[in-house]
This record gives sequence, C-alpha cells and structure tokens, in this order.
Amino acid sequence: MMERSHLYDDILSLPHHVSETHPRMPMLSRAAQFSPFAALTGYDAAIEETARLTDERRELTEEEQHRISERLRQLQEQIRQRPPVKLRYFRPDDRKAGGAYLSISGSVRKVDEYAGVLELEDGLRIPFSDILSLE
Repeated sequence: MMERSHLYDDILSLPHHVSETHPRMPMLSRAAQFSPFAALTGYDAAIEETARLTDERRELTEEEQHRISERLRQLQEQIRQRPPVKLRYFRPDDRKAGGAYLSISGSVRKVDEYAGVLELEDGLRIPFSDILSLE
C-alpha cells in the first residue's frame, strides 16, 4: 500500500471532469462569481460622510454684532425699495457638527425682528445669528 503524504494525492492525477449535459461557463461569468459584493451596505457612504469637512461656527465680537444690528436696522428703514445686500452667513450642516460659510447677494424682502430672520426676495431665510457680514 502506498503511503499518502497529502489527503488528496489519490485524485490529483485524475483528468478534469467535463460535463456532457452542461456547457462550460464562459470565463467572464466565472469571474463574476468571485467579484466583491457590498457586504456592508452604506459603509462607503458613511466613510465619505466622515471625511467630509465642515467649518466651525465663529463667534462674533460685540463690535461685529453691533455693526450687523445697525445694518439690519438700516435695511428695515429702506425695506420698500427692496435694498440689495451682499452677505456672508453660516449654514449649519444637517448631518454633522459644524457647517459651511456661504456668500450670497440678493434683495431684501423682509427684516423680521420678531423671528430674528432676514428674508431675501428668493425666499431664503437667514437667522440673524448666522450672519457673519452684511454689506
């Protein structure tokens, strides 16, 4: 009796089986069986979201706050002329801490002191507390 060094030595030298009823699978289809799949659905999106950078909200000095308040008061007095403004404001991020600073130009529709919001003609409402600069 022949001594076996490996468990499958007896079948290693046999010819490869070829089916008489089933055609051989094309190489492309065979490769597709072993292609990676998304075992962790949403993982890539979560990694991208974590890597996305946000800005931290900057606290305004009292002088800057006073300047913005004064400019808002002036806009309120000129509201009938729909005064044009150029402003920079902070938009908080919906999904994570921080946000982004955006610059925008437009005409003022309303200075709502009760709600603390500046409303532009296009309907954008910006809280006074998010305004960084106002020209």
